[in-house]
Amino acid sequence: MSDRYASFVHTGAGRALVKRLGLPDPPRLRRHTPGDPLVPGPVLLGSSTGGRLAEPVGKILATAGVELPDPAAATDATSRFAALVYDATGLTDSTELRQLYDFFHPHARALLSCGRVIVLGTPPAECDSPREATAQRALEGLTRSIGKEFGRGITAQLAYVTKHGDAGTPVSLESTLRFLLSGRSAYVSGQVIRVGAGTATPPADWDRPLDGQVVLVTGAARGIGAALARVLARDGARVVALDIPAAGDELATVANEVGGSAVQLDLTAADAPTRLAEHLASRHGRVDVVVHNAGITQDRTLGRMDADRWDSVIDVNLSSQERINDLLLERDLIPAGGRIVSVSSIAGIAGNRGQTNYATSKAGVIGLVDSLTPVLRERGISLNAVAPGFIETRLTARIPLMIREAGRRMNSMAQGGLPVDVAETIGWLSWPATGAVSGNVVRVCGQSLLGA
Repeated sequence: MSDRYASFVHTGAGRALVKRLGLPDPPRLRRHTPGDPLVPGPVLLGSSTGGRLAEPVGKILATAGVELPDPAAATDATSRFAALVYDATGLTDSTELRQLYDFFHPHARALLSCGRVIVLGTPPAECDSPREATAQRALEGLTRSIGKEFGRGITAQLAYVTKHGDAGTPVSLESTLRFLLSGRSAYVSGQVIRVGAGTATPPADWDRPLDGQVVLVTGAARGIGAALARVLARDGARVVALDIPAAGDELATVANEVGGSAVQLDLTAADAPTRLAEHLASRHGRVDVVVHNAGITQDRTLGRMDADRWDSVIDVNLSSQERINDLLLERDLIPAGGRIVSVSSIAGIAGNRGQTNYATSKAGVIGLVDSLTPVLRERGISLNAVAPGFIETRLTARIPLMIREAGRRMNSMAQGGLPVDVAETIGWLSWPATGAVSGNVVRVCGQSLLGA
């Protein structure tokens, strides 16, 4: 469904009205198109005293063809940047937080529209002293505030990078930096991403980061699932598109479009995990990435909800994921280096009136990530979730007008996201190069005002 208000805002009369009345001003977001440069301008890279990541980050950006001006010379009032990247890992005391101000204050107005702000820190749990942990935790307030303050489609993220293993090397950091700097992350802002010590395998071609990978996408017939199939295939994956038999025609259309295969299967059927496992084993011998996207809503307030509505939502949105994971792992169909990505929702974080069943299931997905990540780490498999906010789909088009408009405007982008925004984020979490990112829940919500 089109956003008529956003279209009007970009007209001459709309611009004048927004400025005069102080109405929400949704910017045109920079989204990814194959062949785009990583960023549309120079990137200013700064570092706290003693920062440990500035050097590897500089190498990553230079290799990617990014222009890196000298920070000491980048003080001209006319300088403009596509991104500000700051290594804050050297901050060990709250008195050193002034270094953040000294870097960001002079350049706060120097970012291009749809620019990027990335702050790199050390996980507070890995800090050597309570004072260092305090300073590192403070970075969350900085980045979330910048995301709400800078406007014009600018996003701000914090990446906590472990001090252990190979993290901090170009291999483990590159995929996350590329995603956050690019148009792929257009509707992701105010997020805290943790880069751990897992194995990251860089691609031969960053335009095809999933080349040769077998990727299962459930709920692939329409909406976010169909966008997922397209994005993953564009990135080189062999897509196995799954949906219920009733959506068979739409599913076949999507599978044919992306050159993948279609599987018609009701995930709530008792034999669904076995049938799926046998299909993957016979056709591909493995599945490198499992994307749990299938989901339903059966909305009612709790006092008016019948048991069937509760049971069906929990079963499709959560329990079916557990059953499929268990059997695929039991049969060793997900190899070391594999990835699992589950779709949660901001409803699972903030709750939502009339959706106790849905919010419970989506909070359970977050619980699945928290509980299963340590188990999978021993097998070299990463597990993450995305939590979409208001996304423009056929489902949200049926929401009453005033509630729909509130969902669109109550975020830092003042607009709803698109299915491709969720798909791009899942795509990044599916890359072999992102294997060091595990146990994360990344919100795709334009930095919604709801929830944490």
